[in-house]
Amino acid sequence: MILGSVFAEGHSNNSLFQEANPTHRFYPTFTNRLLREEFRKKGVEINTADVNAKRPIDFELHIEGRVLQPGQVPRFLVALENPIINPLNADAEYFAGFRRVFTWNPGFARLPNVKEVGCPNHFVIPRWPGYGEREIFSCLINANKRFKTEPPNDLYVERVAVIRWYEQNAPLEFELYGLGWNKPRHGSGMVGRMKRRAQRLATQLFGYRPFPSWKGEVADKSSVLLKAKFAYCYENIYGLTGYVTEKIFDSLMYGCVPVYWGADDVGSRIPPECFVDRRDFRDTAAVHAHLLSMSAKEHARKQQAIREFLGSKRAEKYSSEYFVRTIVEEVTAEMGAEMTTGETIARNQQARSRT
Repeated sequence: MILGSVFAEGHSNNSLFQEANPTHRFYPTFTNRLLREEFRKKGVEINTADVNAKRPIDFELHIEGRVLQPGQVPRFLVALENPIINPLNADAEYFAGFRRVFTWNPGFARLPNVKEVGCPNHFVIPRWPGYGEREIFSCLINANKRFKTEPPNDLYVERVAVIRWYEQNAPLEFELYGLGWNKPRHGSGMVGRMKRRAQRLATQLFGYRPFPSWKGEVADKSSVLLKAKFAYCYENIYGLTGYVTEKIFDSLMYGCVPVYWGADDVGSRIPPECFVDRRDFRDTAAVHAHLLSMSAKEHARKQQAIREFLGSKRAEKYSSEYFVRTIVEEVTAEMGAEMTTGETIARNQQARSRT
């Protein structure tokens, strides 16, 4: 049995593989659980590092870039987070410390140890209601977040712009869901922080609602997306080649036509017929006018294009199964070569003799 330790921020005691994610309440763990099961089938056991603390391990698997401690065992990295949030996920020198790096970023495909993967999605496609059966015209499902320092391609602020436009201009044709919208937006600087404190106090004392379109948190996005005709799906930044996350796929899976803004090459990854490209419009008012003009027949054509895409090889590259298969095959191939050299066997024998 080959033994691996998994390092993931905020996780211990194998919480990464529990059905309910204690660290991120609304982040499904299907992919993590599938990864552990597929490794097991190959004779590989993976646990969070604390579970393996007193056992000699054969490799480390790091989920997102992190400061590394000295070590001798082979290391592997899954780098999916936006590099503005985690700069190590776009650091070629840092990547050199790993046997394999799995990333969506095609800019590093030239490196011999880098394998390109898509952000994984658990594709479960139910029966889709048609246009007339969907009672919500448009929606947005995201947490209320911001960058500490706003980059020029920040889309957190654009999400708020969408929300505010609808609240002021078409409140009956938009619903907001997600964590944190019952609280005021985080402000920057002294004035911003003071304004947020005042608004927080108003919410507590007078029932002030900083985002009137907010309908609450949602444990299962399908409960909203199966009812919505359109969903605003904005990444946290725009212009990153290859950075296509679950946001658009969540909408596609439930037959809800996405309004997408994010990766600059999204049209080469997902057929343009499947979504509304926000870059084609001047502002939210123009987007909304376009959505209003879309007939039930045109909406149905988009749903058909979505269904065809989700059943294609192009979509498979963004599935949990493809993601897991790629990692398991690459890691076990590397570890198989490692084990045949006898280096790992000798190292483990030494470790066992010390315990």
